[in-house]
Amino acid sequence: MTAVNKVAIAGSGVAGLAAAIQLAKAGVEVDVFESKAELSALGSGITLQGNALRVFDALGAWNDIRDAGFAFEGLNLRAPGPGAPVVAQLPDVKTGGPDYPSGMGMPRPELARILLAHAAAEGANVRFGAQVTGIDTNAADAVEVFVDGESAGSYDLLIGADGLNSTVRGLIGIETKPEPTGMGIWRTFVSRPDDVMRSELYYGGPVYIAGYTPTGENSMYAFLVEKAQDRVGISPEEATRIMLEESRAYDGPWNDIRADLEAGATANYTWFTKHLVDGAWNRGRVVIIGDAAHSCPPTIAQGAAQGLEDALVLTELLTGKDAVDQSLWDEFHARRLPRAAAVVNASVQLGQWQIDGDRDADAGGLIFGIAQQMAVPA
Repeated sequence: MTAVNKVAIAGSGVAGLAAAIQLAKAGVEVDVFESKAELSALGSGITLQGNALRVFDALGAWNDIRDAGFAFEGLNLRAPGPGAPVVAQLPDVKTGGPDYPSGMGMPRPELARILLAHAAAEGANVRFGAQVTGIDTNAADAVEVFVDGESAGSYDLLIGADGLNSTVRGLIGIETKPEPTGMGIWRTFVSRPDDVMRSELYYGGPVYIAGYTPTGENSMYAFLVEKAQDRVGISPEEATRIMLEESRAYDGPWNDIRADLEAGATANYTWFTKHLVDGAWNRGRVVIIGDAAHSCPPTIAQGAAQGLEDALVLTELLTGKDAVDQSLWDEFHARRLPRAAAVVNASVQLGQWQIDGDRDADAGGLIFGIAQQMAVPA
């Protein structure tokens, strides 16, 4: 017996679809409401650490995801300037354990497609162009969910996995919102040079960090992290020009990246943000997970992994207990809040040290400590 029989999920990102897969597997009736008209994923690529891969295996999606991405071990640090010499090769902690690579990259749209296919195969109903707009929580053991102003029915639980600007978060009166950290990032999706076999980072030069991650045999995403600037309204041509100019201090594979930009690859720009709901993520029969509950800069590439862990822990409790009661929520928060908080705080601290130019900071120690924490399953 499960604690729930019918669940609504707002949002079809990684956390929402992971929750849908696990609940549907257990025989729970699941409706996913996605406000976008069709499957989409912002950004060019995503880096996934081992603890995210461990969750994909629990979902039954690991084989498909492994085949669609580019697995790697370790991290290279390169110097800016002529030749871009590799100055260090750093091993990664296997945060997923010995059965998984330390990390992998893949295109975000491909990850979304695979998770959607698995959710549908398990029997979850996913509706696009359907915005959760309201709730009625007057019943003690149910929540009525309104979609585009009309009642979609009564559910045992509503999971708000609707991202940074979560509607569900506001509907339950949680006022925490994402705040800028002071950094902005340029991203582009390009072809992978043959010699790029893992993530590589360049420190120094005109931006805080330059880097790239392979996402497939023929693809990778590249990025430049700079001081946050107002880039609203610039044309695609201007975006490409800026990324080209800011990258010229970096040699090696950046020459290939610039060639792709000049040939038509597009550049996009976003700010890094942070937030953490420091307290209960639920209000009665409504709970938020993933970016709706916490977000951080991608400085240790744990954002998606934390949302996936939220979904896995929550669905484990919902399918393993016989009631949605305070003991369930206490266990959920005990297992998730400190872990997510550690990732958010470390990610923000790493960025702040770069902004401050703090050369004495023990960035390596902080990253290693978080990786060791993540190696223990949530």
